[in-house]
Amino acid sequence: MKPILGLLLIAFFLSCDKNNSDRNPYLQEISFRFPINLNLPLYSPLTNTGNAVYVGNTAVGTRGVFVINTGFSNFLAWEASCPNHAPNNCSTMTLNGQTVTCSCEGYEYNLFTGQLMNRPNDGKRYHDLLFYQATFSGNTVVISN
Repeated sequence: MKPILGLLLIAFFLSCDKNNSDRNPYLQEISFRFPINLNLPLYSPLTNTGNAVYVGNTAVGTRGVFVINTGFSNFLAWEASCPNHAPNNCSTMTLNGQTVTCSCEGYEYNLFTGQLMNRPNDGKRYHDLLFYQATFSGNTVVISN
């Protein structure tokens, strides 16, 4: 019985994978929780489907967060710092309707999917937007990581 248990433990430990290849090397995982009151004028655009806002609070994400209302009381939240280079003076993206743009390289990202829309075809690895949790209850959207 002990040899079988030993073999199972060895198999278990060997099956663990420490592959962090999906991890973005430019952005740190920051723990935060921030409520957005949709009654406030700053966030009232989020009451309409397809509208997005920038939350630039210093306690939220690395460079803030973009939040979009995707309809049916669903919201998505994304890191505001461009995911394809280290945060710097031009890495905070700008909101353009339902897309965001990095002023460093002109990369554009879709806020419904988080995907890089103008991905260069040069064989290098490019990252999509960093996703944060967004939950809706009452008249409040809570974004967190």
